[in-house]
Amino acid sequence: MQLHSERLILRQVRPSDLNDLFRIYGDPATNQFNPAGPHPDIAHSRTVLNGWLEHWQTHGFGNWAVSRIDKPDEIVGFGGIRIVQYDTFAINNLGYRLAVEAWGQGFATEFASSALHYGFDTLNLDEVSAVVRKNHTASQKVLTKCGLAFVREIH
Repeated sequence: MQLHSERLILRQVRPSDLNDLFRIYGDPATNQFNPAGPHPDIAHSRTVLNGWLEHWQTHGFGNWAVSRIDKPDEIVGFGGIRIVQYDTFAINNLGYRLAVEAWGQGFATEFASSALHYGFDTLNLDEVSAVVRKNHTASQKVLTKCGLAFVREIH
């Protein structure tokens, strides 16, 4: 499964993405707003990736590996729509994390917009949510640009 936007390729994650996943999710800079912090080791990233692969098998959608169209073999991030369970409810959660070198180029907005169109137009989801930390204003701006609005705080 693969999508294209103006500058990005979004393709279904695969087991060979493990090193790129750890490179991006293990970087403290990309986890500045993540209370769990960076992935501590590649074994943790393998567990996360296996969960993503299982989500694809179970639900037919999930996280993508993100690369630039002009450099398709270089993964610059990961993200997608996954069903995430919170204490008393589940949401179709839009999430993403881009490598530091991809920041400030509009890729997050381009990715999120493509993912939302896919979620609503192809998957026919009734709603898609995103969970963002209160102090992560950059991500809040991305989601606002994509048409999402603040609904409530969750803890």
